[in-house]
Amino acid sequence: MDEITLGVPKPVLERLPEDDETAAADMQEAVAGWEQRLNRAIEDADDDREAAGRVLEAIERFEDRRETYDDLVPELRAWGQSPIYAIAWRTLYADVIAQLYDHDDLADHLERERNARLVEDGIRLQDL
Repeated sequence: MDEITLGVPKPVLERLPEDDETAAADMQEAVAGWEQRLNRAIEDADDDREAAGRVLEAIERFEDRRETYDDLVPELRAWGQSPIYAIAWRTLYADVIAQLYDHDDLADHLERERNARLVEDGIRLQDL
């Protein structure tokens, strides 16, 4: 399986407050770390299915974190706080997931692995 490359989308960085450079640096550092760990997991896997399984586990964690930030947005607004950072991180997680699915070699393996997990869990498509 090919090496994964990830990045922070420029529109996400542009929406951050101009006077706060640490948020952009934190995002870039986080994405670089995710990329490194995912590539290491792929390299250490015995086959493509195992590699896809490891990436899918990361995607599921990213989806959970995206939902957490999504839940924070209305809560922050209710308290009169700016949700800009929660929105930025929510968008970043969604974009990283999309970037992973955009990798040609990886996307097919991810779909197969996700479908295999549905069947292994005893969930049938008619139940969805």
